Amino acid sequence: MSQSSLDDDELFGEAAEEMRADVEEHLDAARAELPEADAVWDVEDAENTLGVLNALRSALDVDDVQSHLRDAKKAFVVGERADAFDDADDLEADLEAVEDVLGDLETAREQVGELASTVPELRSALDDAAGEADDE
Repeated sequence: MSQSSLDDDELFGEAAEEMRADVEEHLDAARAELPEADAVWDVEDAENTLGVLNALRSALDVDDVQSHLRDAKKAFVVGERADAFDDADDLEADLEAVEDVLGDLETAREQVGELASTVPELRSALDDAAGEADDE
């Protein structure tokens, strides 16, 4: 191995390129794990409201998105602190965009979960109220 192949600046440049590529790969993987728009819009094989809500909650699962986004952010933070990126604005904007969508998905999943637990209770209350009305 020649001395020129061990030049610190050259090695740092290569590491910075690899780090940027790592961030971009994880961002692409996170985007690939986002649910498709049709998955949260179309309902298949649901016989009732609760089935629809459970299917929607499943479609809104974001565990893999979170994992890839976390890996992308770790690589970005290290690269940014090392001042390894000539221009990190585009990476930062991409990270924020995916993080915003992830936040929306998490909020929607929580709301669907709450509604999925409320609907059976509501049905039961309505059944009880109808039964009491019949008894009178």
